[in-house]
Amino acid sequence: MPHFRIETNVPRSKIPADFVLKAVPVLAKALGKPEQYCVVSIIPDVPMSFGGTTDPCAVANLMSIGALGVEQNKKHAKILFELVEQELGIKNDRMYITFQDEPTGNVGFKGTTFHAIFG
Repeated sequence: MPHFRIETNVPRSKIPADFVLKAVPVLAKALGKPEQYCVVSIIPDVPMSFGGTTDPCAVANLMSIGALGVEQNKKHAKILFELVEQELGIKNDRMYITFQDEPTGNVGFKGTTFHAIFG
C-alpha cells in the first residue's frame, strides 16, 4: 500500500545499492504498516534544479491508505528527511515531500482493489 517515491538529480552511482532495502523498514515502522506492503522507489539522474542550483535535490511523494494527516505527516517528514539526508546526502531544505492519502477504492492489488479486499 504505502509507496515512497523519490525523484532526484543524484546520479545512480551515488545511490547506495541497499537504499531501498534499508528504507522499507523505516517506512513501515513510521506508518505502522506491514513491510510486505511497503514500496520504496528512487529515480536517479533526473535533470533537476531546486532554488536555481543543481546541487543535490529531490522531490518525493508518500502515498498511503490512511496513516497520514496533519500531525502524522510532521512525524513522517522528520523520519523521511533524516533517512534521505543520511543515505543520499540531500539536505532537508533541498527536497519536498507531498503526502497522498488514497481511499481504498483507488489502490489496486491482486486483481482488485483494497476496498474489495478490506470489505
